Amino acid sequence: MDVFDELLRGVRGRGAVFGRSVLWPPWSLRFTDGAYLTLCLPLRGAGWIVPETGEARHVALGEAAIVRGPAPFSFTDAPAHGTGAERATGVREVHWGEDAPDPVDLDGELDCSTVLLAATYDVRAQVPQRLLRALPPVLVVPDEDDCSPLRDYLEAQIGGSRPGQQTVLDRLLDWLLVCTLRDWFDRPEAEPPGWYGALGDAVAGPALRAIHEDPAHPWTTAEPAGRAGVSRTTLAKRFTELVGDGPVAYLTEWRMTLAAAVRQVSGPGT
Repeated sequence: MDVFDELLRGVRGRGAVFGRSVLWPPWSLRFTDGAYLTLCLPLRGAGWIVPETGEARHVALGEAAIVRGPAPFSFTDAPAHGTGAERATGVREVHWGEDAPDPVDLDGELDCSTVLLAATYDVRAQVPQRLLRALPPVLVVPDEDDCSPLRDYLEAQIGGSRPGQQTVLDRLLDWLLVCTLRDWFDRPEAEPPGWYGALGDAVAGPALRAIHEDPAHPWTTAEPAGRAGVSRTTLAKRFTELVGDGPVAYLTEWRMTLAAAVRQVSGPGT
């Protein structure tokens, strides 16, 4: 397991709020639920994400967007429509979940509309918060080959009534979320954290993986250096260049993150 795997392990679909909105211009949807992570996926048409602060970002068909919360934002047909109060004009929302109504038959109504699929997550745990801090307020990536087959299948699954339907939707979202984040970090405009680039390095990568496989082990610089087949000096220099801290300092910080996560789950006074 590498650090990317470990950070994503706390961001899993467990009854995520799924919604599909069919929109006719002029329209604007306001997201005010305070979610720490929102995935927006146009299934038809396109739109603009307008955050509370920062630039509006266009999201076209074939692209996926992730919005880092918990600040409110809007998804709209024009940036000017994303400010002020929520507009109900041209909006028809369809949601699925335990308390949702039966799906609405939308056949024949999609030709001139935008269809948005959105899923929100309340990511408060300390470990995945470390991943969220590495993300911009809004990121948009094109649909890559490894994720594009999922789009049609996901739309087909929404609104179904087969056993285990929510689990299927949760896992599909997990897949799409991981693909979107990985594709974002690989893009030239992204500014990935040092540990992400270090994972692919021949010297720092093996040491970083070793630390995350067993953070409780009393690591010294010599042991992960042996995993990488280099001297302690070489490892310390390369690890610091890529990650920003030496192996021992990084391990100490990671242990503090894990300890904070335990305290968060156990409650005060534990």
